[in-house]
Amino acid sequence: MREILALDGNAAVAHAMRQINPDVVAAYPITPQTSTVQTFSEFVANGLVKTEFITVESEHSAMSACIGAAAAGARVMTATSSAGLAFMWETLYIAASYRLPIVMLDVNRALSGPINIHCDHSDTMGAREAGWIQIFSENAQESYDNFIQAVRIAEHPDVLLPVMVMHDGFITSHAMERVELLTDEEVRNFVGEYKPAFPTLLDVHNPITYGPLDFYDYYFEHKRQQVEGMAHAQEVILEVAREYEKLSGRKYGLFEAYRLEDAEVAIVVLSSTAGTTKAVVDKLRAQGKKVGLLKPRVFRPFPAKELADALRHLKAVAVMDRSISFGAMHNAGPLYLEVLSAQRIYGGSMPVVDYIFGLGGRDIVPAQIESVYDDLFRILETGQVERLVTYLGVRE
Repeated sequence: MREILALDGNAAVAHAMRQINPDVVAAYPITPQTSTVQTFSEFVANGLVKTEFITVESEHSAMSACIGAAAAGARVMTATSSAGLAFMWETLYIAASYRLPIVMLDVNRALSGPINIHCDHSDTMGAREAGWIQIFSENAQESYDNFIQAVRIAEHPDVLLPVMVMHDGFITSHAMERVELLTDEEVRNFVGEYKPAFPTLLDVHNPITYGPLDFYDYYFEHKRQQVEGMAHAQEVILEVAREYEKLSGRKYGLFEAYRLEDAEVAIVVLSSTAGTTKAVVDKLRAQGKKVGLLKPRVFRPFPAKELADALRHLKAVAVMDRSISFGAMHNAGPLYLEVLSAQRIYGGSMPVVDYIFGLGGRDIVPAQIESVYDDLFRILETGQVERLVTYLGVRE
């Protein structure tokens, strides 16, 4: 029988890990991720899973252990945040280039310095070119569902890439919510028994080498193969989502469009802030204002054409970024740069502006989101964009 529990985001993912019953979990504690693997370690200690739980001395070692275990043929998982993800920098690229289907939770937290333990997306965005699939979650339920789906996505023979599932530090990771769990049997049947697509290090009948020198004679081809895996991922993500919907009744796609069909203006924003924005959309709709929301779920691979098509009818768009791409055009945020590129490449001509918000965990309140919609309507009235990038809620 399915359970409905009060869980925070980290506990929801820990329960997903318990139900999946991975072969190996290697992790190092870091705020605000720690309670994920702490809870899972209790499941290990109580004999609820058969997982080999490896406590290591750093996040670099955690991902290195995951790589070794996955190369040996194990189903492998881990979790981290912020500086932990940054410390994995070298090994993130190795995991992706070895085509190892590792699944990791990244609980989004600001990068130092100054040191900050609260939420922004600078950690994930700093790793966006590492070759990992990246999936964002609005709330604990989505994080649970995304983590289960991530296993199938990563292990698909047309993909074979690691997957990073994100939720917002403290806002989602430590906030108690209603979460509906599938049964253990449903989850294990959904993910299935792991069968590596290629020979592994422990397959003595089919010797294989991981990590040899790979110079100009083959390195380029291997990178090209990674591109193919990422290109296939988008359809696999949708295929897995359709199957998961049949099982759970919960629908997922590349993004969620909220009251967007007849909207004149819209905000594009990731993760938990999308939940606040939905409440603002409902309030403004009650006032007769045609506003909408697009919440990207999949950031890598970025669904450029699909997103551009969903926004094409709008008269103005605001992207809200919880990180900065320092040195990029106008020092804009990564999400803005992707959305703007998608619009221009696929024929969109409406004004697209960026709002940087919430760095270091600074609160974003409904009134601030309303002000973004007000700015969009002002652009419609005047035909003028005063600035491409606005810093929302900062002292200036």
